[in-house]
Amino acid sequence: MTGSRIRIAAIEVRHWHSLWDSAYLRHLAGMPDVELVGLHDPDAAIATKRAAVLGTPPVFTDYREMLDVTRPNFVIALGRHSRMAETAHHLIDHGYPFLMEKPMGVNAGEVRGVAEKAVAKGAFVAVPLIQRYQPFTARARQLLADGRFGPLSHFYFRLNRPTSARYPAWDSPWMLDPAEAGGGVLRNLGSHGLDLFLHLVGEDAEAVGAQLSRRAHGQPVEDYASVLVRSAGGVLGTVEVGNTFPRDGTDGEWKLAGRDAILVMRDGAMRLTTAGGDHTTPAPLPEPLALTALRDALDHWRRGAPPPISVHDCLRAVQLIDQAYALAGPVRG
Repeated sequence: MTGSRIRIAAIEVRHWHSLWDSAYLRHLAGMPDVELVGLHDPDAAIATKRAAVLGTPPVFTDYREMLDVTRPNFVIALGRHSRMAETAHHLIDHGYPFLMEKPMGVNAGEVRGVAEKAVAKGAFVAVPLIQRYQPFTARARQLLADGRFGPLSHFYFRLNRPTSARYPAWDSPWMLDPAEAGGGVLRNLGSHGLDLFLHLVGEDAEAVGAQLSRRAHGQPVEDYASVLVRSAGGVLGTVEVGNTFPRDGTDGEWKLAGRDAILVMRDGAMRLTTAGGDHTTPAPLPEPLALTALRDALDHWRRGAPPPISVHDCLRAVQLIDQAYALAGPVRG
């Protein structure tokens, strides 16, 4: 599709990423080549509240009706984790290209079913695993291509985000329900770090250790998780994710290390350490990562190219999440 505005509909906009954090719909509303033609949520009041911020597109409480009425070119699928796989199957069955927020289901079995159907039907199913768009990722991949690391040794990723109390405040109380969310912060954020490990190392991996805690907030789901992974070739990875940062923002760190170089990003700066010394540069984001991910997915779809990040990438990360939950056992305080 070229030369015209993309008609986009959004499913289950109660998900906080509709307007906050990734804020997909705010970004779409600001794109001159996009028209939001419909918003869906089972709760009409939530859909109407979202629409008031986004130029009052039509609202629907049944996404199937919305699709039939608006006939969008593309769909943004959000919503409860427990409903994602069902929604994805419907969109594939009816021929709609779409971008769906991770984790696309409450376990790897659900995501695998979507991935298999996407292959069988040649569907465009994109997933915004936005850590791939970090300046750290681009720099690491260039250093890898140039052979600067030597043999890789280890990877470290920490993404500690603000309190899980923001979910009920943003109309997403289901995030604190293990049955609806499929877990806590590991299910929600773990795919970012695990996907980045797989993306940079370029090998399959398995989880070899994990621990969970709900000590900070005392909710039924974990608010901090630490996962150890090992690639097929022996590269070690540590992924930590949390909802315990005490204010808006992120306590984050990204590291890739080899025999000959270590690349670290934190606090807005990137440091490359080699035998010759340290070289530190600023690492600003030119725009929000979610906006970059949206543009990239839509550009690939318009060109008729496969998704830049697909359901198959999501599945590989979710498989590691399932392994980590099995290793950790029941979440403790």
